[in-house]
Amino acid sequence: MNIRPLHDRVVVRRMEEERTSAGGIVIPDSATEKPIQGEVIAVGNGKIMDNGDHRSLDVKVGDRVLFGKYSGTEVKLDGEELLVMREDDIMGVVES
Repeated sequence: MNIRPLHDRVVVRRMEEERTSAGGIVIPDSATEKPIQGEVIAVGNGKIMDNGDHRSLDVKVGDRVLFGKYSGTEVKLDGEELLVMREDDIMGVVES
């Protein structure tokens, strides 16, 4: 599967959420929320400025990012659910 987002958009694969609480209680699927972390799998060329120049993106492929719960548009490609969002929807990069 190849996808190339346009301009300042990025494609993100959601990370799996923990299914057990800190106390060891198993959380059922119906009670879990959508993860707000993911891995960037594709980035666009950059934002087009008013003067026609491109501003490169601050995120790159492989970055682990935080985003809003309802950010982006969910798409399904080759059976895999992905998110396509603007770079502005990303709140930060998780560094280890």
